[in-house]
Amino acid sequence: MALSFPLRQKFAAQARAAGAWLTLPSTAIARTIGLTKGISWILIDAEHGLITDAHYYDLTNTVASTGASPIIRIPADEPWMIKRALDSGAHGIMIPMANSPELVRKVVQATKYPPVGIRGYGPMFTHATGALNASYKIAANDAIIVSVQIEHPDAVAQIEEIVKEGIDATFIGPFDLAVSMGVEFGGEEHEAAITKILEATKRAGKIAGIFCLTGEQAERRFTQGFQMVSVTTDIDTLFDGFAATLGKVSSL
Repeated sequence: MALSFPLRQKFAAQARAAGAWLTLPSTAIARTIGLTKGISWILIDAEHGLITDAHYYDLTNTVASTGASPIIRIPADEPWMIKRALDSGAHGIMIPMANSPELVRKVVQATKYPPVGIRGYGPMFTHATGALNASYKIAANDAIIVSVQIEHPDAVAQIEEIVKEGIDATFIGPFDLAVSMGVEFGGEEHEAAITKILEATKRAGKIAGIFCLTGEQAERRFTQGFQMVSVTTDIDTLFDGFAATLGKVSSL
């Protein structure tokens, strides 16, 4: 039995995969985002968001029910965190600050069942993937999407080696990248690093992704050659929407 994940289908079709960031542990918000036309994946943010692994199961099932892939960003590159995320039914994981090929290799190992990797067996709650237990295990090693964030100069310097590991995608965190490089966001050095990551990823036959906050930014990055691009976050959309509406009311 093969596991059919919307995001992996986008990858296979070499189509644009637009996604959104979920920082609030709300199934109502997750469902609303997932039912928005054009969304093929939702990042469930357990690194900077208000989400913990206690929320994973409900959120992965809600997102999957809309026809989008739930991808969980865990707080760190710990195998037990990866296991918790995948056992909740996530279609994939995202690892922050993937700054070396050694770290990435450890992450990949943690996502795979033996003999390929070291993931422990216990897929009793992987309903969001469409399979459980033995049926899930047979297909999981090939189906799970492994994405790593490139957001530090150490990762940029080693990007050619990082993309040789068994990942599916690199995903640039442009804000952390600018801060860690000590350069202007959107400046020449920043954009040169982004281009270097993009080109190395594509040469390796992997998917290139990047974080964006607006449709305009996302369109630019898709046109540049990125395939997995976020368009907005839940909290930014809420803030911007309220601010724009209230801005039309005088004497407040």
